[in-house]
Amino acid sequence: MAYSISSPNRFGQNAANTGAGVDALFLKVFSGEVLTTFEETNLMMGLHRVRTINNGKTAQFPVTGVASAKYHTPGESVLKDDDGGTQYLSAINHGEVTISIDGVLTSSAFIADIDEAKNHYDVRGIYSTEIGRALAYHADKAIMRTVIAGARERTDRFSSSTTDGAAALAASKYLGGIINIDGTSSDGNFQNSEGQYGGDTGANATVGSQLYEGIFKAANLMDSKNVSRDGRFCILTPDNYYKLLTENKDAINRDFNPEGNGSLSGGELVEIAGVRILKSTHLPSGVNETGDALLDAPEINNNVFGGTTGYAANFTNTKGIVFQTEGVGTVKLMDLSMESEYFMERMGTLMLAKYAMGHGVLRPECCYELVDDGTG
Repeated sequence: MAYSISSPNRFGQNAANTGAGVDALFLKVFSGEVLTTFEETNLMMGLHRVRTINNGKTAQFPVTGVASAKYHTPGESVLKDDDGGTQYLSAINHGEVTISIDGVLTSSAFIADIDEAKNHYDVRGIYSTEIGRALAYHADKAIMRTVIAGARERTDRFSSSTTDGAAALAASKYLGGIINIDGTSSDGNFQNSEGQYGGDTGANATVGSQLYEGIFKAANLMDSKNVSRDGRFCILTPDNYYKLLTENKDAINRDFNPEGNGSLSGGELVEIAGVRILKSTHLPSGVNETGDALLDAPEINNNVFGGTTGYAANFTNTKGIVFQTEGVGTVKLMDLSMESEYFMERMGTLMLAKYAMGHGVLRPECCYELVDDGTG
């Protein structure tokens, strides 16, 4: 079998001056180490439901509704109302959510023998880390976008009825919603009430105050839908995270909060309204990703926003997400793994990372998107 590797990595070549040859960056004597240009962390794998299957292309997650309670009238049957009395048995809704396995996602690199022999540091460890991270980052991005899809869901999973409008969404037990942090209501989104939770959402409000109000609003809505208080999280971009920290200091004011809830000196904010605050560069904000080559690839079988767009959508107004761990789920068929193989005819080693998994919405009432549509 013939193999063709058209673009092997020549890490002795200066990317800024390819005319200098493939040996330009190699040093005869060097002591030290190469540091990667950035360090990122996968957040989402530990913040939602994950199920591993050994074979198959889909997995089903059971979902149930809520029970009711009634006072008993002496002498009446609690099994049936054939005596004309009260119906005591709860009509608990049952259903299931199916999540499909997407195609196998891979990341790879080729290391030529001659380059490795000349090199003055261990490039295999760096390459294996980076190609593994490439896959971990994609999983992070896909799961965050699935949370947003849950917030935008408007179909009740039990009745199949479509619900829209802030009042109707608030009354629904099984739907989440979009919270417009600029204090206005449009397109059926929830709005922040003026200063309801201590922040300012008026014309001169800061983004930090608007986010503060929005997180409280999301917590309020989850409470009203009996979503567990355990495992609640908010993810913001670094820019909005620091605006929340610096532009509304009530969150770290020790008159209102226990010690250890964060500090300006440490650049850290722990929680607001029982919601753990996190930051990530993987959250989409201010972008329209429709048609994205990776998030909207034909190999993706979970179209979480409906249609055929995979995990891609328009996130131009997105500022953050607030969710509880039961909101979305992941099905793993092939967990993240690494392989390497030496190709004698190419005189080098191929390193490969891969996984096969899929993501979907389980409980929309656990998912909320913070947006600013610019109408305020």
